[in-house]
Amino acid sequence: MDRLDAMRLFTRIVELGSFTAAADHLNLPRATVTHTIKRLEARLGAQLLQRTTRRVRATREGEAYYSHCVRLLADVDAVETDFRQASEQPRGRLRIDLPTQMARLWLTPTLPAFFARYPLIELDISTNDGMVDLLREGVDCVLRVGQLPDSSLVGRHVGRLEQASLASAAYLRRHGMPRTLADLTKGHYAVNWASPTTHRVEPLEFMLGRKRREVMLPGRVTVSGVEAYMGCCEAGLGIAQFPRYRAADALASGQLKEVLPSSPPPSLPVSVLYPPHRQMPARLRVFVDWLIEVIGKQL
Repeated sequence: MDRLDAMRLFTRIVELGSFTAAADHLNLPRATVTHTIKRLEARLGAQLLQRTTRRVRATREGEAYYSHCVRLLADVDAVETDFRQASEQPRGRLRIDLPTQMARLWLTPTLPAFFARYPLIELDISTNDGMVDLLREGVDCVLRVGQLPDSSLVGRHVGRLEQASLASAAYLRRHGMPRTLADLTKGHYAVNWASPTTHRVEPLEFMLGRKRREVMLPGRVTVSGVEAYMGCCEAGLGIAQFPRYRAADALASGQLKEVLPSSPPPSLPVSVLYPPHRQMPARLRVFVDWLIEVIGKQL
């Protein structure tokens, strides 16, 4: 009998309180059970079990060894289960949360191919551009843009999202096209963005080589929602900064123009977040891999 089998036998004796019951449960001869425990105690150099006429109990050393065995055997069982699942079709329901535009433009068009590959997985998709409490709300994973907060969640890096400084054609006819950062202070306005979490108005950011410069411009309107931010920029209320993909159509039509393209805003990290798992469910693992593959191709 190998060491793992000996551990399983030992834990069953402790749980059933009997050599005979453990032998019957595991379909082993009583003599094999007795011999295995004697060899186990000899190898460890400690008495693990106290035998009485009515019951078998773990010694203090036996209780400590039992705790280690339970954890180790649970890990072994989880690994074996995961490998068995790897040879089967992942199945079950996942709750995921995605940024609104990424979901519409990048992910949902690929879902028919995902379901063709994994027909037994079902998805509940919500779209949200703010943070979600995964544990409290029962969400399995989220895709997020920006610096990650310190948390107990596991994060996998997907890539970086290019940004652009934008203004409407109508705004630029009134205020002129700035050619340098210094020009921004000469009669220009921003659509001010207030963080939904801190409510602090954020400055515009520009990269000059490897140096980051912040510029705080006056603004007639302050928003904290992505759609309102874009809408105010398109309405000519000031300069705003967006991930480039969000403004692709407006740039192509000429409704929006890029401002200071040689000094773009810093790119933003894109990450997949999910709660820590001792053994990640196969359905979540394959979806996270799919998400990283799909979004990574766009970045």
